[in-house]
Amino acid sequence: MSSSSPAAPLGLAEFNTADPERLRPLLTECLAVRRWVDAVLAGRPYPDHPALLAAADAATPLLPDEIRGAMKAHPRIGERAPAASWSAGEQSGVDDETAESFRAANLEYERRFGHVYLVCASGRSGAELLADLRTRLANDPGTELTVAGRELIEIARLRLGKAVAP
Repeated sequence: MSSSSPAAPLGLAEFNTADPERLRPLLTECLAVRRWVDAVLAGRPYPDHPALLAAADAATPLLPDEIRGAMKAHPRIGERAPAASWSAGEQSGVDDETAESFRAANLEYERRFGHVYLVCASGRSGAELLADLRTRLANDPGTELTVAGRELIEIARLRLGKAVAP
């Protein structure tokens, strides 16, 4: 899967009528869970943007295997994502100084849970994200997977809101 964001958002009318195979990669960029993508596509046409977001929400919660699979599409917080990617903009609060602190914290987190630390980083500072990571290290693995799933859903809603203009 590529990690580029769309050049311009689709209008809702275009989203409602576009070939599903054209939309599938865009929706997968929002959330790499086939069941979720299929549910959002199956709900078309949407009368308005809130209905689109409600359909996206209705396809959750995510199953543990879906969470694990979707996390593979996300870079580590603090690592530089390609400039044109969704993640680059979402992680803009992580500066070079904080990124250095994330290296060690990410390794500790990954050793404990076996997957990347996943958080909806949009609008949050690097220091805030690092504090969140350290707090979440106290979670048991099952709780942490559930938390990561909720974060994936929040990321998906933000991306879908950017990909399909109201």
